[in-house]
Amino acid sequence: MDFEFGPADDAFRADARAWLTAHMTRPTTPRTWERLLGRDGWIGIGWAEAGYGNRQARLTQQVVWAEEYACAAAPARVGHIGENLLAPTLIAHGTDEQKARFLPAIARGDELWCQGYSEPGAGSDLAGIRTAAVRDRNGDMYRIDGQKIWTSLAQDADWCFVLVRTEPGSRRHHGLSFLLVPMDQPGRIDVRPIRQMTGTSEFNEVFFDGAEARAGHLVGGEGNGWRVAMSLLGFERGVSTLTQQIGFAEELERVIRVALESGAAGDPVLADRLVCQWAELRTMRFNALRTLGGSEHPDDPGAPSVAKLLWGGWHQRLGELAMAVRGAAAAIGPYDWSRERPYELDALQHLFLFTRADTIYGGSDEIQRNIIAERVLGLPREPR
Repeated sequence: MDFEFGPADDAFRADARAWLTAHMTRPTTPRTWERLLGRDGWIGIGWAEAGYGNRQARLTQQVVWAEEYACAAAPARVGHIGENLLAPTLIAHGTDEQKARFLPAIARGDELWCQGYSEPGAGSDLAGIRTAAVRDRNGDMYRIDGQKIWTSLAQDADWCFVLVRTEPGSRRHHGLSFLLVPMDQPGRIDVRPIRQMTGTSEFNEVFFDGAEARAGHLVGGEGNGWRVAMSLLGFERGVSTLTQQIGFAEELERVIRVALESGAAGDPVLADRLVCQWAELRTMRFNALRTLGGSEHPDDPGAPSVAKLLWGGWHQRLGELAMAVRGAAAAIGPYDWSRERPYELDALQHLFLFTRADTIYGGSDEIQRNIIAERVLGLPREPR
């Protein structure tokens, strides 16, 4: 695909920029912001189907929207899991009834979603999940028991798409199903924030104790959960990767600014590392555009794994570099003596600690290399 932006893209950019400029000045809550985006058709612009209240945009225009949104420093999206992960999955695998029930609500910004994949004993090795769902005698409902972990936005979500084991005694990829589960089930679903070493709680653990899900909310058929789940992961690293890279660029600029102010940029070794970070970020952008274009290998199973390896390692090295340019001062933080509060992390300290997990969450580096080795290079599978 030719990624040159044409006049239609320029007009779309002007429209997006004008809308963001007009609405960014208004104070709003995360949910109100989602509904505002939905009201004006900005949710689901990349969906393969229209008619759910979403405007349609070709791929270059989706890139334009992602770039303008990031450059405007617009609010962090709490609806992106429903919009960018579940919705394309329903379009590909859902029934007409499921699409009609869930896609309009996502497009309006009315319903928020979280992802129930990882478990304490099944993180990168997702096929090892043990959360079970048993169908009742009438066949109308499933009852779910088990635990999920590292669940982003679970504390705010209305729904969770959950990978469960519906065939007792099944192993690995077999006997799994993909269920849509309402989160408002007091006593049956318990969400507990996970406090990290940064002091924040971006993730949660979720406990299911007899939670219910309708049989009509089974996506792709019973026992086909692995196929649906892998399809969803293919949507995870689409246009949103370009938005992520704009955030990375802003973090890199901050590190460079600190290096110049502290004089660390005069160190040839640190200067070389800064240049390498910049060059690698540009390379990631070109790779993302090439992958989105899909002109060479449109069904390349290794593309998401390559992207994850690239950005995970890059971001982790940026965190390390952020500490290096600060020197010894990186080890201490501001202290509010008047309120006797403990030390709090500044932006670069938070960056360093948070990026320790970049090569683990979302599929560890080891798992990504196995995927590339087995599915792309055709090497023998790792012994189980």
